[in-house]
Formats: sequence, C-alpha cells, structure tokens
Amino acid sequence: MLQPTMDAKQALADLTEISSQIQAAVVFDDQGKVAASTLGDSPRADELARAAGGLLAAADEIKTGESALTQLEVATGEGSVFVVRAGKTVIAATTGSNPTAGLVFYDLKSALRTVKPAGTTAAAKKPVAARKKTATSAKKKTAARKPATKKKTDAS
Repeated sequence: MLQPTMDAKQALADLTEISSQIQAAVVFDDQGKVAASTLGDSPRADELARAAGGLLAAADEIKTGESALTQLEVATGEGSVFVVRAGKTVIAATTGSNPTAGLVFYDLKSALRTVKPAGTTAAAKKPVAARKKTATSAKKKTAARKPATKKKTDAS
C-alpha cells in the first residue's frame, strides 16, 4: 500500500510528535544536502548530516555481503544515533540513553517513507501527463466510433 508523500519538514514534525525518544533529527540526501531538520540552526543540522553520512560510509566499508546498508545504530553511554537510508534519501536521529531501538527504527522508516524523493520534479510527473494524454486519445477514439445500428425488420 502506498503512503502519501509530504515534505521533509512535515515528516520530521510528525516524527517528533509521535516519538518521544527522538531528541533531534535531520533528513538529507546522499550528497549531504539537508532537506529538513528539527535543529534550529543550519550549522548544527549540517553537522548531524555530515556525521551520519560519515557513519554510513564507515559502516559500508566494513559490512559483509553484497546488499546495501539500510540502517545503523551507534550507541554511547549518553545516547544513540540512528541512521536509516532508502535510496538516496537518509534520515538520522539522536536519542537519549537506552532507547527502544526497534521502535526508533520503525518510526524513522515510517517518516522516511512519507518524504518526497529529492528528484520529484516536473520530469517525474511527465509519465502522468503522458498517461493523461493517452487516456484522452482513447476517449476520443471511442467517441469517434459509432455503434452499428441494426435496421428493424418489419414483422408484417
């Protein structure tokens, strides 16, 4: 089932509303460009995105297997950093100590699914326009064909 998409800022607002364990969160792309953050100032958001990107890169270097790394938790005595990646979009969050990791990952994945991909532009909408054109053409063709009418034969 497809979920509706929204902007990253709204996704983070919803995330912090439902998850009391998350202290700060940031959504960014694979190039480190921040789309939204719960942090007030841009330098702190950029710092969290850069650190989370670095954690992903380091974990990618040491992971085993061929599949892409999609989630990561780094825990310290003071708190944890959670990172979830879906395609080119990444969400990272900080928590206090001893978070419920499964719940935090679930909340982050849910928030990430609601974020519009960075490449959603007019080019992404082009196939929809093409489908509309095709549907319109099909309606015209159907309307152009008239059903064959049968002459009624006289019963007398």
